Amino acid sequence: MRIIPSSELIINADGSIFHLHLKPEQLADTIVLVGDPTRVDMVAGFFDEGSLECDVQNREFHTMTGRYKGKRVSCVSHGIGTDNIDIVLTELDALKNVDFDRRTEKESFTQLTLVRVGTSGGLQPFCPVGSYVVASRSIGFDGLLGYYNVGEGVLDMDFEEAFCRHTQWMSRLARPYVVSADKELVAKIGVGMVMGVTISAPGFYGPQGRYVRIPLADPELNAKIMSFDYHGEKITNFEMESSALAGLSKLLGHKAMTVCCIIAGRVDKSMNTEYKGSMEGLVATVLERL
Repeated sequence: MRIIPSSELIINADGSIFHLHLKPEQLADTIVLVGDPTRVDMVAGFFDEGSLECDVQNREFHTMTGRYKGKRVSCVSHGIGTDNIDIVLTELDALKNVDFDRRTEKESFTQLTLVRVGTSGGLQPFCPVGSYVVASRSIGFDGLLGYYNVGEGVLDMDFEEAFCRHTQWMSRLARPYVVSADKELVAKIGVGMVMGVTISAPGFYGPQGRYVRIPLADPELNAKIMSFDYHGEKITNFEMESSALAGLSKLLGHKAMTVCCIIAGRVDKSMNTEYKGSMEGLVATVLERL
């Protein structure tokens, strides 16, 4: 059995994991993920009165664990980007499935249920500002999964190839990868929501087709993305984390999905900066259905 070196899995002097600063007993098996550390307090506001077990923060990683209608739930903030998801998913899994004393994988596996609740920009008229969009599939522009040994059946290679052909994908960019969310979880959480294909971009500006002062390498990329149709599936929205969450969760054996509140309309150029109420409604729905 492999002993994981201290440089590969860093454990703090107090027994907590390096970035999240959590100890194994502080994490529930059901986890709501959010980007903004301050949003963790909003999610925890729905917990049963007096049930809060821990409130831990380090950098952008904020965790609160409590109970919602008796069910133990953790809310963890991951910050922005797939690079942060790489940190958070690896450490959440290790908290449940690695023996910190022996530095070995545990004999019994604990499966996590992870639902990311985020904000996003809509790319189609049928997902306007204020709508909730489930990422039934995610397209990663980030290249993260290329660094891992990805086995058969994890990625949708036919979808990937069709997308690259349609967009005339530039060779100097990381090749997109396509991965599906957990179907059972999507069916449970996504009732009445828009089912879509979400792009995870490696940046907020240029990678999502925003042009402030630096010209875009392909000014028509967003138009090609919006017109892409794969057997009736269209790309619905841009965000920055769902591909890594879905991909790493599949590789680790966990159930995961992303659902986003649309706060920017990329078709009509609209923007809603006052989206707190919409997000609270989405969080309440997710907690109720978990």
